Amino acid sequence: MNYEQKILEAEDRIAIRELVDNYAFCADTRDAQGQMALFIEDTNFEVFYDPKSGIPSQVINSRADLFPVFDNLNTYMNTMHFNGQNSVKLSGNNATGVVYCIAHHLTIEDGKQKLMVAAIKYHDTYIKQNENWLFAERKLFVDWIENR
Repeated sequence: MNYEQKILEAEDRIAIRELVDNYAFCADTRDAQGQMALFIEDTNFEVFYDPKSGIPSQVINSRADLFPVFDNLNTYMNTMHFNGQNSVKLSGNNATGVVYCIAHHLTIEDGKQKLMVAAIKYHDTYIKQNENWLFAERKLFVDWIENR
């Protein structure tokens, strides 16, 4: 790989990390429309509450249908998503990746704070369209949940 190719690969990796982080920023600021804009029109979004079952608890096959999923975060008083390690495999204008996230969800019930913490792994497929990286597919695997 020559120097220019290495620069382009680094730029793509940074852009994909920004995509992943923007997803979390939009979630925490309740920007459902901004979060939806990070996906291609005919995206595939799957949620696995039991990652060992292999059967998703929820499947969405279009960007427009993502709104209720992202809007549901409004049921929490506050959230904080921390993205951790990730890996990306590039192949031209396509890529795959795995992202680790610890998601904190704060509610108040009967005057008491309650915190739900979820350990999440995202298995992603990315596509570069019009020089922008987007989610083509995002599979959300909940490894565990702790309620405090």
